[in-house]
Amino acid sequence: MCNSAENVKTDEHAAPEVEQEAAKYKKNVVRGVVSNVVALALLYAVTRISPSMWLPVAVSLTLQWAVFIVHGLPNRSEKYYDLSGSLTHFAVVAVSLCTCPGGASPMQALFGLLSTVWMVRLGTFLYLRILRDGRDARFDEMKKVGLRFLGAWTIQALWVVLVQMPVILICSVEGTAPPIALRINALWLLVWTAAFLLEAVADVQKLEFRQEAANRHKFITTGLWRYARHPNYFGEIMMWVAAAAAASVLGLFTSEPLLHFGWLSPAFTTTLLLKVSGVPMVTAAGEKKWGSDPAYRHYMSTTSLLVPCPPRSGAAPSADQASPLM
Repeated sequence: MCNSAENVKTDEHAAPEVEQEAAKYKKNVVRGVVSNVVALALLYAVTRISPSMWLPVAVSLTLQWAVFIVHGLPNRSEKYYDLSGSLTHFAVVAVSLCTCPGGASPMQALFGLLSTVWMVRLGTFLYLRILRDGRDARFDEMKKVGLRFLGAWTIQALWVVLVQMPVILICSVEGTAPPIALRINALWLLVWTAAFLLEAVADVQKLEFRQEAANRHKFITTGLWRYARHPNYFGEIMMWVAAAAAASVLGLFTSEPLLHFGWLSPAFTTTLLLKVSGVPMVTAAGEKKWGSDPAYRHYMSTTSLLVPCPPRSGAAPSADQASPLM
């Protein structure tokens, strides 16, 4: 009788947990369906912009799904997620350069080279980070359901195509352009280079800060991070603003209006970093760790969110106050 009573109590306690797990699984399946369907629909929409988009889209999606099928799914691992993203960027740029009408011009080759430099730096940085940390906590829940995990790789395929949109479109037209267009784009290349250096320096400063044992439970407020809470994101956004502007300049002087679709790149990057996986996730983690720390509250209220500028003066605010972009 005692054993029977204990078994009944155990079953009563286990039932809610089983129901919670079932509900969580169902939720993950739904998110998996939504993420894949939306990403695939957007990839298809991109191909409608220009016939030149079909090949980059096919290359991006094929590489991402291949790495998922060969390693990601069998091992329930995100180890090569960021590295595969860099490989896909490289493949998309390479395909675009190889299919330039009449061969790649020096300007097209330069944009391809700069994009390659960016992807190698970012991919190496992210891969070394996951080797150091052992995992990426963002994927912990996703990996429990294969369909939702696949959604992350499908979204990355979309990310690659949208981010590289200016380069793909620049390579889709004849490389000849009037001298004035080349001179204007030389200025945009300088902006791109400055933004690239800003992102790289900010990432290195944060990496070095975290490697110090004394800073293990601290937040960074030195270097570029004294002037903005996310200087690396600002550099990232400005790189693709410069690339999109260069594509538009070329479009204006060659009567190719499709090149203006290059602005999808900074628009997507800005939305992703400010509203989805960048600022919201970093801010949530910071609030969890240091939300009650007056020094953290002061930093959050007086430091620009995105654009590096001198800190504002003022007392520490309440927890529900947020600072603007500047």
